[in-house]
Amino acid sequence: MDQKRIDRISELTRISRTRALTQDELDERAQLRAEYIAAVKASLVSQLENTYIVEKDGTRHKVKRRD
Repeated sequence: MDQKRIDRISELTRISRTRALTQDELDERAQLRAEYIAAVKASLVSQLENTYIVEKDGTRHKVKRRD
């Protein structure tokens, strides 16, 4: 997610504090928030897929995914 979209979420949040958002603005904010959450989740999954646990004896094993 690019900074422009994050800034738009912040802008809509600031506007909502001063006046009610229109339905189009509410829809846009909901869509942007959903995209942001998806991007954060994807980043976390990617990071965890490259994470290893190192035991005291020096052996390494990948973190297993729990479903």
